[in-house]
Amino acid sequence: MDAKNTPLTPAADLARGSPVRIPNESAEYRAARTALLAEEIELRRHIERVAAQRRALPPGGAVTGGYRFQGEDGPTDLAGLFRDRQTLVIYSYMFGPQRERACPMCTNVLSAWEGNAPDIGQHLSLAVVARSPIERLTAWKRERGWKHLRLYTDLDGAYSRDYFGIMPDGSETGAINVFTRHGGTVRHFWSDEMGGSTADPGQDQRGAPDPAVLWTVLDYTPAGRGKDWYPQLDYGS
Repeated sequence: MDAKNTPLTPAADLARGSPVRIPNESAEYRAARTALLAEEIELRRHIERVAAQRRALPPGGAVTGGYRFQGEDGPTDLAGLFRDRQTLVIYSYMFGPQRERACPMCTNVLSAWEGNAPDIGQHLSLAVVARSPIERLTAWKRERGWKHLRLYTDLDGAYSRDYFGIMPDGSETGAINVFTRHGGTVRHFWSDEMGGSTADPGQDQRGAPDPAVLWTVLDYTPAGRGKDWYPQLDYGS
């Protein structure tokens, strides 16, 4: 029997069978933690169901735009961003020419991705696209100490407009888009479509799973994410 069709043990049973016990914990704590563990197991299973549903998407729209980019190694098109991979992930960075400095939240996401870029690169091509000139992007890359992320300028903004890096009112937004290439045809596969219109009351717009490691770690803690704190580009000395 394959794993897909194997009946799952109820999450509550798995939670009750966990051998983990923390020094000096109370019975009240253990009961609450076991109930939480059951919910965490259910969350894990739901994440996997969503991922499987995402992988099963039918072919997306063919890419027909003649998008042009400028990278550190020269000009390229969208197909060139794939390099030798069949899957391409592009992060649209909120760092247009009108900005004095880059978006702090985007920068926080990308700083975490920078550390994982060599591992991600074993499976796919990862590119970061912004609308500032490449000279400005490479200077920023040096300032941040990034070594692995590949930054590109969207030369005419066409890609950013078509794939939601620029909103209809001209404002920027961070966007994640995934593309595939088969037999010379490039198609869109998936993008993060969760935003302000899909946000729940009292919450900032966010995707799920959240691409920012920051929030995942804060969610482990008693205070959680808080209500009005956001990362900064620097915190002084």
